[in-house]
Amino acid sequence: MIATVINAIAVLIGSMIGLVLKGKIHDKYEQTVFTALGIFTFVLGITMAQESCNVLYMVFSLVLGGLLGTWIGVEDLVLRFGEWMKSKLPVSIGEGPFALGFLDASVLFCVGALTIVGSFKAGIDKDYQLLLLKSVMDGSVAVLLAAVMGVGVAFSAVSILVVQGLLTIGSTYVAPYVEQPMIDAVSAVGGLLVIMIGINLLQLKKIKTANFMPALFMIILFQLADPWLVRFTG
Repeated sequence: MIATVINAIAVLIGSMIGLVLKGKIHDKYEQTVFTALGIFTFVLGITMAQESCNVLYMVFSLVLGGLLGTWIGVEDLVLRFGEWMKSKLPVSIGEGPFALGFLDASVLFCVGALTIVGSFKAGIDKDYQLLLLKSVMDGSVAVLLAAVMGVGVAFSAVSILVVQGLLTIGSTYVAPYVEQPMIDAVSAVGGLLVIMIGINLLQLKKIKTANFMPALFMIILFQLADPWLVRFTG
């Protein structure tokens, strides 16, 4: 868990630096940061989405996951949770997209292949290199995110602790059932979610990204069912 804790601390430190810069960035420069971060996130998502994965599985996972998430109202639930956390803070943090910053940062920091592979290597082999590399990357991105989206980004450290912590602790039990194609598929679908964040940051279209998060569960089901699906369709 030490590498996961370091990752969370890196995001906290990066967020604090970003919050210091936030009050000193003129509106026109803040928009420039938004655009740059949006383009970076968009390209990152495309890179992740190019991982080896059955295209039909990706499409069906995104559609079915999006329908399920919309029916459940995942985005509204996450945003309400974010606002609840904001209300529990001992001091007022003013107006701002607290819940949205928490949501976007949590997705960005928790859906990549580095999260899965790094957590597995930390839990099984006690090899922390990947998660330490991820810590540097996440901390750097957190500076920019917090500078434009506020303190909600800092609370994504909680998501990192929960997601990576569970993966690290459970890696010994889960690893025998998780092969590289599964990791690639989850990373590819995660990349599609990151692309959605990029589109939102660029203000091209408002997408309720969290409603599509069940797609990560759907792609796992498709990968598990792949031997039977191939036999049935072949």
